[in-house]
Amino acid sequence: MSTRQVSDSNDPLIESRDQLVAPMQRGEKPREAWRIGTEHEKFVYRTADHAAPSYDEPGGIRDLLMALTEFGWEPVLEGGKVIAMSGPDGAVSLEPAGQLELSGAPLESLHETCAETGRHLAQVKQIGDRFGLGYLGLGLWPDKTRAELPIMPKGRYEIMLRHMPRVGTMGLDMMLRTCTIQTNLDYSSEADMAQKFRVSLALQPLATALFANSPFLEGKPNGFLSYRSHIWSDTDPARTGMLPFVFEDGFGYERYVDYMLDVPMYFVFRDGKYIDAAGQSFRDFLDGKLPALPGEKPRKSDWVDHLSTAFPEVRLKSFLEMRGADGGPWSRICALPALWVGLLYDQGALDAAWDLVKDWSMEGREALRASVPRLGLDAPLPGGGTLRDIAPRVLDIARSGLAARGKLNAAGDNETGYLLPLDEIVASGKTPAERLLDLYNGAWSGDLSQIYAAKSF
Repeated sequence: MSTRQVSDSNDPLIESRDQLVAPMQRGEKPREAWRIGTEHEKFVYRTADHAAPSYDEPGGIRDLLMALTEFGWEPVLEGGKVIAMSGPDGAVSLEPAGQLELSGAPLESLHETCAETGRHLAQVKQIGDRFGLGYLGLGLWPDKTRAELPIMPKGRYEIMLRHMPRVGTMGLDMMLRTCTIQTNLDYSSEADMAQKFRVSLALQPLATALFANSPFLEGKPNGFLSYRSHIWSDTDPARTGMLPFVFEDGFGYERYVDYMLDVPMYFVFRDGKYIDAAGQSFRDFLDGKLPALPGEKPRKSDWVDHLSTAFPEVRLKSFLEMRGADGGPWSRICALPALWVGLLYDQGALDAAWDLVKDWSMEGREALRASVPRLGLDAPLPGGGTLRDIAPRVLDIARSGLAARGKLNAAGDNETGYLLPLDEIVASGKTPAERLLDLYNGAWSGDLSQIYAAKSF
């Protein structure tokens, strides 16, 4: 989630609808300027007792962040406390219970993306070894209750923690107990954005299945392969889901603006502080009638903030954000952008992927999204068959798209190798979650503590 440092008091007031569309229009880039942004979160634990460290304790989250200064990172403060680090590889930030996130820089190739990931993981591992901290690449805390987890000192999280129980039963679980991998990608025009949005939204359940990695809750199997994905089904229906309007004729920036105006607000940032506006209307804000700030109208930065508070399976800001995957280890952090770059950044691959999904009914898409957290690759497709049936074809399309890009590393390899972890999942027929369940029921003999050794980065 985004981190604000200063109030943008000199930002222009929003006085026309054109200003609401502007962030999306500004995202348009020529193909040669398209970049890859990758975000990945991990759980932090104390190696001595597997507990989640607090922010303030010696060797805890604050000390972990500050130790990154050794690698050239600079602290970002809120209320006098460091809550993120900024550097050439993007930003290192905190999710609500101390999950550590790298929001990577926009990069030209997957080779650069994977190198960035490797640098980050090497840095935090070196610090972790010193402080007695380890990291889990999973989609869900496997053994922690909410009460066992710390809360990070970020103003927007305080507001969200209060608001979540009002709008769903699992919003606090989303905030405190989940981790994800996400990929941010560019578009050249409104039409290009619409096609990419439709393809990625329709195929997001396949990413959920391939990356399913959250089969345990509070120390035992939870009945799902991606419990993280299931959590989103009852977090906040006003800001989540499959967005049926994306598949309607005429979809574009204006329609997404209408959607975002209907998404209730969380906050307004003023004078270095987050003001609680949870549940209030941005439409009222435009009219100067926001209860949290009576008489004030929004500024450009307020709208940019608001765009970051919707959580559908694919999100539009000034880029498209793929949101369907569970957290995972190094190889799958590289595999997720490989999948989506391969499908979306070559026109032939994009057209082929659209041909696969264009005839699916909206009811079928919704049913697929609803079933995939529990069934994984066995989730039924609209019109018959399962995700297992189309997974090889989708990976072949992605591979062709990556090959067509022709981005080579120093050894002369293209980007297709980053799909190998997904090829192995499809060939074996088992998602990462099913492999973990096999270990739990077999070699681990029901001792879930062994996951700490097995799943560390």
